[in-house]
Amino acid sequence: MNPIKSLFGASLLAVALAASPALAHPPIAAEQAAASFETDRADILAMAGNYRVSFDMQESTRWDPAYTPLEKKTSGGHEVVRVIEDTGRKIVLQHLLVVEHEGKDMVIKHWRQDWEYEPARVLVYADRNTWKWEEVPEKMRTGRWSQTVWQVDDSPRYGGWGQFETQGGVRRWRSNWTWRPLARRDAVRKPVYDRYLSINRHQNSPDGWIHWQDNTKMGWKQGKLAPIVQEYVLNTYTRFDGYNVKAADDYWAATKDYWAAIRAEWDKVAAQKGGIGIQEEAETGTVISARLMQLADDIRSGKTSTSKAIAEARRIMDENTRTL
Repeated sequence: MNPIKSLFGASLLAVALAASPALAHPPIAAEQAAASFETDRADILAMAGNYRVSFDMQESTRWDPAYTPLEKKTSGGHEVVRVIEDTGRKIVLQHLLVVEHEGKDMVIKHWRQDWEYEPARVLVYADRNTWKWEEVPEKMRTGRWSQTVWQVDDSPRYGGWGQFETQGGVRRWRSNWTWRPLARRDAVRKPVYDRYLSINRHQNSPDGWIHWQDNTKMGWKQGKLAPIVQEYVLNTYTRFDGYNVKAADDYWAATKDYWAAIRAEWDKVAAQKGGIGIQEEAETGTVISARLMQLADDIRSGKTSTSKAIAEARRIMDENTRTL
């Protein structure tokens, strides 16, 4: 099923596409792209560091008159962001949460963001349990970057493409419209909405950076997707070293080879199976997430070797992904 066609119908689809960045922004000239390339890279790389993070989520405008918006929710924590790959035209940033549990510091491998310059295609959320390749229009590739966000087990979450721009003296990267599966905070509630239609922005600040999301939460009505409520999410990353940063770096040193193999295996699945099809569950994300995460913990604790963990993970991933 094509969720966009199901949502809008012919006339509303035309309106939605006319408002999208793909048409709102003209193609970028090669000279302009070359002039801003290093600045773009610097902005992406500047997101690496040690941070205190606040997560500010608010359902604001209801589109369904029968729906009651949730109360504003705020939370926070400490997060380390590391550059784990930089080839010039591709930059990969790994996020690691450091939390205190029963008097001890614990590290939770968090999300990952891959940035690719002038991509021909992007792996995007297509429907429940399904991520497919989507071509970037050829005339819209020059000077633009894609951002693909991956979950804690390095399975996909969402992907999009867009450009860096300066408005009102503020430089930011803004995505095209992207579909996303429900975040766990919503999925565990069994809500009336089914997925998000979103615009994603990243902006550097004097103190760090912000990740700003504009989410339309969509639900099924009479066989079609319809808007339920608008949500605004502002994640603020403020540079801060006053926590156990070493715990995150130690975790990564012990498990990075394992996670490199996992990333490569997801890439292989996406290439060979036409995308990634895998069952998800509300509590954990993919049905294999807990098992892949546990293998990393077993490596760190010495219960298994990296090579044995990789072999087991590959078996699990092969058995639980399908050809699209």
